Amino acid sequence: MPHSLSHFDNASTTTMSNVREFGAAGDGKIDDTPAIMHALADGDGTLEFPPGDYLLTRTVEVALADHGRFGIDGSGGTAKIIMAGEGPAFHLVGTHDKTADPTGFKPAVWARERMPTARHIEIEGRHPRSAGFLLEGTMQAMFAGVLLRGLDDGIRVHGRARNLLISHCHIYNNRGVGVFLDRVNLHQAVITGSHISYCLRAGIKIVGSEIRNLQITGNDIEYNYDPNANDAADVYIDSTADGSSVREGTIVGNTIQAKYSPGGANVRLVGRNATENHRAGMFTISDNLIGSQEINVHLVACRGVVVSGNVIYSGHRRNVEVDGSRNIVLAANGFEHNPDYGEHELCTGVRLADSHDCTLSGSILHDCQAGEHTVAGAVPLSREGLLEIIRCRRVNINGCQVLDGQPFGLLIDESDLLNVSGTSILETRPEQKTRAAIRLRGAGRGNLITANTLGKGTEDAILRDPSFEVELKGNLIVEHSG
Repeated sequence: MPHSLSHFDNASTTTMSNVREFGAAGDGKIDDTPAIMHALADGDGTLEFPPGDYLLTRTVEVALADHGRFGIDGSGGTAKIIMAGEGPAFHLVGTHDKTADPTGFKPAVWARERMPTARHIEIEGRHPRSAGFLLEGTMQAMFAGVLLRGLDDGIRVHGRARNLLISHCHIYNNRGVGVFLDRVNLHQAVITGSHISYCLRAGIKIVGSEIRNLQITGNDIEYNYDPNANDAADVYIDSTADGSSVREGTIVGNTIQAKYSPGGANVRLVGRNATENHRAGMFTISDNLIGSQEINVHLVACRGVVVSGNVIYSGHRRNVEVDGSRNIVLAANGFEHNPDYGEHELCTGVRLADSHDCTLSGSILHDCQAGEHTVAGAVPLSREGLLEIIRCRRVNINGCQVLDGQPFGLLIDESDLLNVSGTSILETRPEQKTRAAIRLRGAGRGNLITANTLGKGTEDAILRDPSFEVELKGNLIVEHSG
Protein backbone atom coordinates (compact mmCIF):
# COMPACT_ATOMS: atom_id res chain seq x y z
CA MET A 1 0.00 0.00 0.00
CA PRO A 2 1.23 3.51 -0.66
CA HIS A 3 1.01 4.40 2.98
CA SER A 4 3.11 1.37 4.00
CA LEU A 5 5.63 1.98 1.23
CA SER A 6 5.98 5.61 2.28
CA HIS A 7 6.52 4.52 5.87
CA PHE A 8 9.18 2.02 4.77
CA ASP A 9 10.98 4.63 2.68
CA ASN A 10 11.06 7.08 5.56
CA ALA A 11 12.37 4.41 7.93
CA SER A 12 15.14 3.41 5.54
CA THR A 13 16.11 7.04 5.09
CA THR A 14 16.50 7.55 8.83
CA THR A 15 18.73 4.48 9.15
CA MET A 16 21.04 5.17 6.23
CA SER A 17 23.79 6.20 8.69
CA ASN A 18 23.34 3.20 10.99
CA VAL A 19 26.57 1.23 10.66
CA ARG A 20 24.73 -2.04 11.32
CA GLU A 21 22.74 -1.41 8.12
CA PHE A 22 26.10 -1.56 6.34
CA GLY A 23 27.17 -4.84 7.93
CA ALA A 24 28.81 -3.87 11.26
CA ALA A 25 28.54 -6.66 13.84
CA GLY A 26 29.17 -4.57 16.96
CA ASP A 27 30.33 -7.62 18.93
CA GLY A 28 33.90 -6.42 19.62
CA LYS A 29 35.35 -9.42 17.74
CA ILE A 30 34.59 -9.05 14.04
CA ASP A 31 36.48 -6.28 12.25
CA ASP A 32 33.85 -3.60 11.59
CA THR A 33 36.22 -1.29 9.68
CA PRO A 34 34.86 -2.19 6.18
CA ALA A 35 31.28 -1.65 7.32
CA ILE A 36 32.12 1.72 8.90
CA MET A 37 33.95 2.84 5.78
CA HIS A 38 30.97 1.72 3.69
CA ALA A 39 28.62 3.74 5.91
CA LEU A 40 30.92 6.75 5.62
CA ALA A 41 31.00 6.53 1.83
CA ASP A 42 27.32 5.82 1.19
CA GLY A 43 25.49 7.05 4.30
CA ASP A 44 23.81 10.38 4.89
CA GLY A 45 26.58 12.12 6.87
CA THR A 46 26.22 10.78 10.41
CA LEU A 47 27.94 7.60 11.53
CA GLU A 48 25.31 6.25 13.88
CA PHE A 49 26.52 3.51 16.22
CA PRO A 50 23.75 1.57 17.98
CA PRO A 51 24.59 -0.12 21.33
CA GLY A 52 27.58 -2.43 20.97
CA ASP A 53 31.37 -2.69 20.70
CA TYR A 54 32.78 -1.90 17.25
CA LEU A 55 36.23 -3.18 16.34
CA LEU A 56 38.23 -0.74 14.23
CA THR A 57 41.62 -1.73 12.81
CA ARG A 58 42.64 1.39 10.89
CA THR A 59 41.98 5.11 10.86
CA VAL A 60 38.73 6.41 9.44
CA GLU A 61 39.77 9.54 7.53
CA VAL A 62 37.06 12.05 6.73
CA ALA A 63 37.88 14.70 4.11
CA LEU A 64 35.10 17.14 4.97
CA ALA A 65 35.28 19.05 1.69
CA ASP A 66 34.52 15.82 -0.19
CA HIS A 67 32.28 14.14 2.35
CA GLY A 68 30.16 17.03 3.52
CA ARG A 69 28.68 17.67 6.94
CA PHE A 70 29.73 15.00 9.37
CA GLY A 71 28.84 13.67 12.78
CA ILE A 72 29.36 10.62 14.99
CA ASP A 73 26.61 9.49 17.34
CA GLY A 74 27.02 6.73 19.92
CA SER A 75 23.37 6.28 20.89
CA GLY A 76 23.46 7.99 24.25
CA GLY A 77 26.83 6.54 25.24
CA THR A 78 25.90 2.90 24.68
CA ALA A 79 28.33 2.40 21.76
CA LYS A 80 32.08 1.86 22.01
CA ILE A 81 34.79 1.95 19.38
CA ILE A 82 37.70 -0.43 20.06
CA MET A 83 40.69 1.05 18.24
CA ALA A 84 42.90 -1.95 17.49
CA GLY A 85 45.04 -0.21 14.88
CA GLU A 86 47.84 2.34 14.96
CA GLY A 87 46.97 6.03 14.78
CA PRO A 88 43.75 7.94 15.46
CA ALA A 89 40.41 6.24 15.23
CA PHE A 90 39.03 9.25 13.35
CA HIS A 91 41.00 11.82 11.35
CA LEU A 92 38.89 14.82 10.36
CA VAL A 93 40.42 17.03 7.68
CA GLY A 94 38.93 20.39 6.74
CA THR A 95 40.05 23.16 4.42
CA HIS A 96 39.36 26.30 6.46
CA ASP A 97 42.44 28.52 6.23
CA LYS A 98 41.15 31.92 7.37
CA THR A 99 40.26 33.57 10.67
CA ALA A 100 36.96 33.33 12.55
CA ASP A 101 35.72 36.55 10.93
CA PRO A 102 32.47 35.70 9.11
CA THR A 103 33.72 37.45 5.98
CA GLY A 104 36.69 35.08 5.82
CA PHE A 105 34.77 31.85 5.36
CA LYS A 106 34.46 30.33 1.93
CA PRO A 107 30.85 29.43 1.04
CA ALA A 108 31.88 25.81 0.56
CA VAL A 109 33.16 25.61 4.14
CA TRP A 110 29.76 26.69 5.47
CA ALA A 111 27.99 24.38 3.06
CA ARG A 112 29.97 21.23 3.70
CA GLU A 113 32.40 21.48 6.60
CA ARG A 114 30.95 23.43 9.53
CA MET A 115 30.62 21.83 12.96
CA PRO A 116 31.90 18.26 12.63
CA THR A 117 30.54 16.64 15.78
CA ALA A 118 31.24 13.61 17.95
CA ARG A 119 28.86 12.86 20.76
CA HIS A 120 27.93 10.18 23.26
CA ILE A 121 30.49 7.59 22.23
CA GLU A 122 33.49 5.83 23.79
CA ILE A 123 36.80 5.09 22.13
CA GLU A 124 39.06 2.57 23.87
CA GLY A 125 42.61 1.92 22.67
CA ARG A 126 43.68 -1.68 22.15
CA HIS A 127 46.84 -0.95 20.14
CA PRO A 128 49.97 0.44 21.86
CA ARG A 129 49.97 3.36 19.42
CA SER A 130 46.26 3.94 19.01
CA ALA A 131 44.74 7.40 19.46
CA GLY A 132 41.31 8.98 19.55
CA PHE A 133 40.66 11.97 17.28
CA LEU A 134 42.99 14.00 15.04
CA LEU A 135 41.61 17.26 13.62
CA GLU A 136 43.18 19.45 10.93
CA GLY A 137 41.73 22.52 9.25
CA THR A 138 38.40 22.22 11.02
CA MET A 139 35.88 24.93 11.84
CA GLN A 140 33.45 24.68 14.77
CA ALA A 141 34.37 21.11 15.70
CA MET A 142 32.41 19.93 18.72
CA PHE A 143 32.82 17.07 21.18
CA ALA A 144 30.09 16.35 23.71
CA GLY A 145 29.73 13.39 26.04
CA VAL A 146 32.71 11.51 24.62
CA LEU A 147 34.77 8.97 26.63
CA LEU A 148 38.37 8.46 25.48
CA ARG A 149 40.66 6.04 27.29
CA GLY A 150 43.71 3.84 26.81
CA LEU A 151 45.01 5.98 23.93
CA ASP A 152 48.13 7.91 23.02
CA ASP A 153 46.24 11.22 22.76
CA GLY A 154 42.53 11.67 23.31
CA ILE A 155 41.84 14.68 21.09
CA ARG A 156 44.70 16.14 19.06
CA VAL A 157 44.29 19.27 16.95
CA HIS A 158 46.95 20.23 14.41
CA GLY A 159 47.29 23.13 11.99
CA ARG A 160 44.68 25.85 11.59
CA ALA A 161 41.40 25.48 13.43
CA ARG A 162 38.67 27.76 14.70
CA ASN A 163 35.89 27.63 17.29
CA LEU A 164 36.66 24.34 19.02
CA LEU A 165 34.21 23.13 21.70
CA ILE A 166 34.93 20.25 24.10
CA SER A 167 32.17 19.79 26.67
CA HIS A 168 31.08 17.18 29.21
CA CYS A 169 33.66 14.61 28.16
CA HIS A 170 35.62 11.97 30.05
CA ILE A 171 39.24 11.83 28.85
CA TYR A 172 40.78 9.23 31.10
CA ASN A 173 43.84 7.06 31.58
CA ASN A 174 45.71 7.78 28.36
CA ARG A 175 49.37 7.21 27.56
CA GLY A 176 49.90 10.67 26.11
CA VAL A 177 47.89 13.89 26.34
CA GLY A 178 44.19 14.24 27.01
CA VAL A 179 43.62 17.31 24.82
CA PHE A 180 46.67 18.15 22.68
CA LEU A 181 46.84 21.41 20.71
CA ASP A 182 49.87 20.56 18.64
CA ARG A 183 51.34 23.34 16.48
CA VAL A 184 47.96 24.87 15.88
CA ASN A 185 46.75 28.25 14.77
CA LEU A 186 43.60 28.28 16.86
CA HIS A 187 41.24 30.98 18.04
CA GLN A 188 38.05 30.62 20.09
CA ALA A 189 38.48 27.32 21.92
CA VAL A 190 36.46 26.25 24.96
CA ILE A 191 37.16 23.21 27.12
CA THR A 192 34.49 22.97 29.79
CA GLY A 193 32.67 20.69 32.21
CA SER A 194 34.89 17.68 31.56
CA HIS A 195 36.94 15.13 33.48
CA ILE A 196 40.50 15.02 32.14
CA SER A 197 42.56 12.71 34.30
CA TYR A 198 45.32 10.09 34.47
CA CYS A 199 46.92 11.11 31.19
CA LEU A 200 50.66 10.53 31.53
CA ARG A 201 52.06 13.43 29.50
CA ALA A 202 49.49 16.11 30.33
CA GLY A 203 45.78 16.68 30.77
CA ILE A 204 45.75 19.66 28.40
CA LYS A 205 48.92 20.51 26.46
CA ILE A 206 49.71 23.25 23.97
CA VAL A 207 53.00 23.19 22.04
CA GLY A 208 54.39 25.40 19.27
CA SER A 209 51.06 27.13 18.66
CA GLU A 210 49.46 30.48 18.06
CA ILE A 211 46.45 30.60 20.39
CA ARG A 212 43.94 33.34 21.14
CA ASN A 213 40.74 33.21 23.20
CA LEU A 214 41.21 29.93 25.04
CA GLN A 215 38.87 29.07 27.91
CA ILE A 216 39.53 26.14 30.26
CA THR A 217 36.57 26.35 32.59
CA GLY A 218 34.76 24.21 35.14
CA ASN A 219 36.73 21.00 34.62
CA ASP A 220 38.12 18.35 36.92
CA ILE A 221 41.73 18.01 35.70
CA GLU A 222 43.49 15.52 37.95
CA TYR A 223 46.36 13.06 38.26
CA ASN A 224 47.91 13.83 34.90
CA TYR A 225 51.43 12.88 35.90
CA ASP A 226 54.22 10.51 34.97
CA PRO A 227 56.65 9.43 37.71
CA ASN A 228 59.19 8.57 34.99
CA ALA A 229 59.01 11.91 33.14
CA ASN A 230 60.51 15.29 33.98
CA ASP A 231 57.90 17.75 32.72
CA ALA A 232 54.42 16.29 33.16
CA ALA A 233 51.60 18.71 33.95
CA ASP A 234 47.84 18.87 34.28
CA VAL A 235 47.77 22.00 32.10
CA TYR A 236 50.97 22.67 30.10
CA ILE A 237 51.31 25.61 27.72
CA ASP A 238 54.68 25.84 25.94
CA SER A 239 55.34 28.85 23.72
CA THR A 240 59.09 28.48 23.32
CA ALA A 241 59.06 27.40 19.67
CA ASP A 242 59.67 29.91 16.89
CA GLY A 243 56.46 31.61 15.84
CA SER A 244 54.41 30.39 18.78
CA SER A 245 52.35 32.71 20.96
CA VAL A 246 49.64 31.91 23.50
CA ARG A 247 47.62 34.85 24.80
CA GLU A 248 44.12 35.87 25.84
CA GLY A 249 43.11 32.86 27.87
CA THR A 250 41.41 31.82 31.07
CA ILE A 251 41.88 28.89 33.42
CA VAL A 252 38.90 29.39 35.72
CA GLY A 253 36.83 27.38 38.18
CA ASN A 254 38.63 24.06 37.82
CA THR A 255 39.94 21.52 40.29
CA ILE A 256 43.51 20.83 39.19
CA GLN A 257 45.25 18.23 41.34
CA ALA A 258 47.90 15.58 40.80
CA LYS A 259 50.56 13.43 42.36
CA TYR A 260 54.23 14.32 42.47
CA SER A 261 56.36 13.68 39.40
CA PRO A 262 59.90 15.00 38.86
CA GLY A 263 59.75 18.46 37.31
CA GLY A 264 55.97 18.30 37.28
CA ALA A 265 53.45 21.11 37.63
CA ASN A 266 49.72 21.49 37.94
CA VAL A 267 49.71 24.54 35.67
CA ARG A 268 52.81 25.46 33.65
CA LEU A 269 52.89 28.43 31.26
CA VAL A 270 56.20 28.93 29.44
CA GLY A 271 57.03 31.79 27.06
CA ARG A 272 60.13 33.27 25.48
CA ASN A 273 62.58 35.74 27.01
CA ALA A 274 62.00 39.49 27.13
CA THR A 275 63.73 40.13 23.80
CA GLU A 276 61.16 37.82 22.22
CA ASN A 277 58.26 39.69 23.88
CA HIS A 278 57.65 36.74 26.21
CA ARG A 279 55.17 35.02 23.83
CA ALA A 280 52.90 33.87 26.67
CA GLY A 281 50.51 35.88 28.78
CA MET A 282 47.33 37.92 28.99
CA PHE A 283 45.96 35.01 31.01
CA THR A 284 43.82 34.71 34.10
CA ILE A 285 44.22 31.73 36.43
CA SER A 286 41.34 32.32 38.80
CA ASP A 287 39.02 30.62 41.28
CA ASN A 288 40.61 27.18 40.98
CA LEU A 289 41.62 24.57 43.52
CA ILE A 290 45.20 23.65 42.63
CA GLY A 291 47.39 21.20 44.51
CA SER A 292 49.85 18.36 44.94
CA GLN A 293 52.70 18.59 42.44
CA GLU A 294 56.34 19.64 42.48
CA ILE A 295 55.21 23.15 41.51
CA ASN A 296 51.53 24.05 41.59
CA VAL A 297 51.65 27.11 39.29
CA HIS A 298 54.81 27.70 37.25
CA LEU A 299 55.15 30.83 35.12
CA VAL A 300 58.28 31.13 32.98
CA ALA A 301 58.99 34.13 30.73
CA CYS A 302 55.39 35.28 30.85
CA ARG A 303 53.87 38.73 30.60
CA GLY A 304 50.51 39.82 31.96
CA VAL A 305 49.23 36.87 34.01
CA VAL A 306 46.72 37.33 36.84
CA VAL A 307 46.57 34.54 39.43
CA SER A 308 43.66 35.34 41.73
CA GLY A 309 41.09 33.81 44.04
CA ASN A 310 42.66 30.35 44.06
CA VAL A 311 43.32 27.88 46.84
CA ILE A 312 46.81 26.53 46.12
CA TYR A 313 48.33 23.86 48.33
CA SER A 314 50.86 21.06 48.73
CA GLY A 315 53.74 21.97 46.44
CA HIS A 316 56.78 19.76 46.88
CA ARG A 317 58.97 22.66 45.70
CA ARG A 318 56.73 25.75 45.51
CA ASN A 319 53.06 26.70 45.34
CA VAL A 320 53.90 29.39 42.81
CA GLU A 321 57.19 29.95 41.02
CA VAL A 322 57.61 32.92 38.70
CA ASP A 323 60.80 33.06 36.61
CA GLY A 324 61.89 35.75 34.17
CA SER A 325 58.43 37.29 33.90
CA ARG A 326 56.81 40.70 34.14
CA ASN A 327 53.41 42.25 34.91
CA ILE A 328 52.36 39.34 37.11
CA VAL A 329 49.55 39.78 39.65
CA LEU A 330 49.09 37.32 42.54
CA ALA A 331 45.97 38.49 44.38
CA ALA A 332 43.56 37.12 46.98
CA ASN A 333 44.93 33.59 46.95
CA GLY A 334 45.19 31.13 49.81
CA PHE A 335 48.52 29.29 49.87
CA GLU A 336 48.70 26.58 52.47
CA HIS A 337 48.54 22.90 53.38
CA ASN A 338 45.66 20.55 54.12
CA PRO A 339 45.34 20.11 57.91
CA ASP A 340 43.27 16.95 57.39
CA TYR A 341 46.51 15.16 56.56
CA GLY A 342 47.82 15.69 60.08
CA GLU A 343 51.51 14.98 60.25
CA HIS A 344 51.71 14.22 56.54
CA GLU A 345 52.34 17.77 55.35
CA LEU A 346 53.97 19.51 52.43
CA CYS A 347 55.37 22.98 52.95
CA THR A 348 54.14 26.15 51.32
CA GLY A 349 56.14 28.63 49.28
CA VAL A 350 56.04 31.39 46.67
CA ARG A 351 59.14 32.43 44.71
CA LEU A 352 59.66 35.26 42.24
CA ALA A 353 63.03 35.31 40.48
CA ASP A 354 64.47 37.58 37.77
CA SER A 355 61.09 39.24 37.33
CA HIS A 356 59.79 42.79 37.49
CA ASP A 357 56.62 44.86 37.75
CA CYS A 358 54.79 42.29 39.86
CA THR A 359 52.23 42.55 42.68
CA LEU A 360 51.37 40.16 45.51
CA SER A 361 48.35 41.35 47.46
CA GLY A 362 45.55 40.23 49.75
CA SER A 363 46.86 36.69 50.07
CA ILE A 364 47.60 34.29 52.90
CA LEU A 365 50.73 32.14 52.94
CA HIS A 366 50.54 29.71 55.83
CA ASP A 367 53.28 27.12 56.08
CA CYS A 368 52.96 23.64 57.53
CA GLN A 369 53.55 23.34 61.24
CA ALA A 370 56.59 21.08 61.03
CA GLY A 371 58.51 23.61 58.96
CA GLU A 372 59.60 20.83 56.63
CA HIS A 373 58.04 18.16 54.45
CA THR A 374 56.74 15.19 56.44
CA VAL A 375 55.21 13.26 53.52
CA ALA A 376 57.06 10.05 52.78
CA GLY A 377 59.01 10.27 49.52
CA ALA A 378 58.78 14.05 49.21
CA VAL A 379 61.71 15.80 47.55
CA PRO A 380 64.01 17.58 50.03
CA LEU A 381 62.84 21.09 50.84
CA SER A 382 65.09 23.71 49.26
CA ARG A 383 63.85 27.06 50.46
CA GLU A 384 65.08 30.01 52.50
CA GLY A 385 61.85 31.90 52.86
CA LEU A 386 58.14 31.24 52.77
CA LEU A 387 58.05 34.13 50.28
CA GLU A 388 61.21 34.67 48.23
CA ILE A 389 61.99 37.64 45.98
CA ILE A 390 65.23 37.00 44.08
CA ARG A 391 66.89 39.47 41.68
CA CYS A 392 63.64 41.34 41.05
CA ARG A 393 62.66 44.97 40.42
CA ARG A 394 59.51 46.93 41.15
CA VAL A 395 57.62 44.33 43.16
CA ASN A 396 54.82 45.36 45.52
CA ILE A 397 53.78 43.15 48.46
CA ASN A 398 50.69 44.60 50.12
CA GLY A 399 48.05 43.45 52.56
CA CYS A 400 49.22 39.85 52.94
CA GLN A 401 49.66 37.46 55.83
CA VAL A 402 52.83 35.39 55.81
CA LEU A 403 52.62 32.88 58.64
CA ASP A 404 55.05 30.34 60.12
CA GLY A 405 57.87 30.80 57.63
CA GLN A 406 61.13 28.92 58.00
CA PRO A 407 63.92 29.86 58.16
CA PHE A 408 62.51 33.30 57.18
CA GLY A 409 59.05 34.61 56.44
CA LEU A 410 60.20 36.90 53.61
CA LEU A 411 63.57 36.66 51.87
CA ILE A 412 64.58 39.51 49.56
CA ASP A 413 67.83 38.99 47.70
CA GLU A 414 69.59 41.37 45.25
CA SER A 415 66.40 43.28 44.46
CA ASP A 416 65.52 46.92 43.82
CA LEU A 417 62.52 49.23 44.17
CA LEU A 418 60.43 46.89 46.29
CA ASN A 419 57.51 48.07 48.41
CA VAL A 420 56.38 45.89 51.31
CA SER A 421 53.47 47.41 53.24
CA GLY A 422 50.49 46.49 55.37
CA THR A 423 51.64 42.90 55.64
CA SER A 424 51.79 40.65 58.71
CA ILE A 425 54.80 38.33 58.85
CA LEU A 426 54.36 36.29 62.00
CA GLU A 427 54.89 32.94 63.61
CA THR A 428 51.92 31.22 65.25
CA ARG A 429 53.51 27.88 66.15
CA PRO A 430 53.99 27.14 69.84
CA GLU A 431 57.62 26.25 69.18
CA GLN A 432 59.45 29.14 67.59
CA LYS A 433 61.22 28.18 64.36
CA THR A 434 61.40 31.40 62.35
CA ARG A 435 64.83 33.03 62.52
CA ALA A 436 63.52 36.41 61.34
CA ALA A 437 60.38 37.76 59.74
CA ILE A 438 62.41 39.42 56.95
CA ARG A 439 65.86 38.66 55.59
CA LEU A 440 67.41 41.33 53.31
CA ARG A 441 70.42 39.91 51.52
CA GLY A 442 72.99 41.15 49.03
CA ALA A 443 72.74 44.53 47.35
CA GLY A 444 69.52 46.44 46.93
CA ARG A 445 68.43 50.02 46.32
CA GLY A 446 65.27 52.08 46.54
CA ASN A 447 63.41 49.60 48.75
CA LEU A 448 60.67 50.55 51.21
CA ILE A 449 59.33 48.40 54.05
CA THR A 450 56.60 50.26 55.89
CA ALA A 451 53.58 49.78 58.16
CA ASN A 452 53.95 46.03 58.58
CA THR A 453 53.48 43.81 61.62
CA LEU A 454 56.60 41.71 62.04
CA GLY A 455 57.20 38.90 64.47
CA LYS A 456 60.54 38.81 66.23
CA GLY A 457 62.25 35.55 65.37
CA THR A 458 64.94 33.63 67.21
CA GLU A 459 67.55 36.08 65.84
CA ASP A 460 65.58 39.28 65.18
CA ALA A 461 62.61 40.70 63.31
CA ILE A 462 64.72 41.92 60.35
CA LEU A 463 68.18 40.72 59.32
CA ARG A 464 69.85 43.00 56.78
CA ASP A 465 73.17 42.98 54.93
CA PRO A 466 74.87 46.43 55.01
CA SER A 467 74.83 46.62 51.21
CA PHE A 468 71.04 46.32 51.07
CA GLU A 469 69.52 49.81 50.92
CA VAL A 470 66.07 50.07 52.49
CA GLU A 471 63.88 52.55 54.31
CA LEU A 472 62.18 50.98 57.32
CA LYS A 473 59.25 53.05 58.50
CA GLY A 474 56.34 52.51 60.89
CA ASN A 475 56.72 48.76 61.32
CA LEU A 476 55.34 47.13 64.45
CA ILE A 477 57.64 44.51 65.97
CA VAL A 478 55.94 41.93 68.19
CA GLU A 479 57.38 39.20 70.38
CA HIS A 480 56.60 35.57 69.65
CA SER A 481 53.26 34.69 71.21
CA GLY A 482 52.80 31.09 70.05
